[in-house]
Amino acid sequence: MTLEAILTASLKQVCDQTYPDFAPPATKLPYITYQQIYGDVIRYMGKEVSSKENAVMQINVWSASRKEAKAMILQIEAQLIMANQFQASPVAAAVSDFEADVPAYCSRQDFSIWADRST
Repeated sequence: MTLEAILTASLKQVCDQTYPDFAPPATKLPYITYQQIYGDVIRYMGKEVSSKENAVMQINVWSASRKEAKAMILQIEAQLIMANQFQASPVAAAVSDFEADVPAYCSRQDFSIWADRST
């Protein structure tokens, strides 16, 4: 199973409406989106390909209230830290915002996630 598939399954335990990159138009609140914003690479001198992969993923919670968005991102943080299928650690604390274009409250947090590489 890919890192993104494992991540999606983990996030869906907090909110079934979980999407890579962006939610479909007219998606009802609350929902989660995520995207890979960068990642680290393991490089070997002998040019072997590592059996591990890393992704720094930005997780975004969209909600009708700031309180709900914050509560959900805290659930996600606990869910990812406790996951057994990969190792996740927060890069920084969650931040909150309001996006007038959506319109919705957003709480977002970046996580560095290491998992077995799969194809």
